[in-house]
Amino acid sequence: MTKGKPAVILFSGGLDSTTALAIAKSQGFACHALTFKYGQRHCSEIDASKEIVKHLTVSRHVVSEIDLSIWGGSALTDDIDVPKDGVDEGRIPVTYVPARNTIFLSHALGFAEAIGARDIFIGVNSLDYSGYPDCRAEFIESFEAMANLATKAGVEGDRFTIHAPLLHMTKVEIIRLGLELEVDYSMTKSCYDPDNEGASCGKCDACRLRDTAFAQIN
Repeated sequence: MTKGKPAVILFSGGLDSTTALAIAKSQGFACHALTFKYGQRHCSEIDASKEIVKHLTVSRHVVSEIDLSIWGGSALTDDIDVPKDGVDEGRIPVTYVPARNTIFLSHALGFAEAIGARDIFIGVNSLDYSGYPDCRAEFIESFEAMANLATKAGVEGDRFTIHAPLLHMTKVEIIRLGLELEVDYSMTKSCYDPDNEGASCGKCDACRLRDTAFAQIN
């Protein structure tokens, strides 16, 4: 068990969530990492998350199972091809999973209240991203307001804070900060469509954004 004020970190094992975890640790929080097996078509990020927490020590790592594939509606949870032609500006891509961050944050909120944590970290980003509506500042602010209306802790004045430290950063800025915090990005997985061995496809939006950013740093 690590010392410090407890915080719940939404942790996929990808580049952004690993950076958010490193930031929370650098701020002295005792981190409870929450990973979801949500019916996604691959488990490479989940496998990565289990390895990463061995190096970025956490108080607890929970892998929670919820099945968002039962209603589908996304290339990540349904039999829909993952786009490989780049980001289509102005349109929400088919890799958007319906209400995913709302669902994830709701679980994180319950986890946090149960363990006495009042800080929740999420690695959303509104600059270099695929256009998901649940990665915007308006969403984070609204969820925080809801959290403090919907919980015993919140209505009693023990307020929750939703931290989105990467929200207004470019992917290059995120990576540079992570490197300062000694994040080993070779352990992270961000691909929407890896092969059966977990190797990244190099063509989906997540791979393109990641590879472009690293190319600007090298």
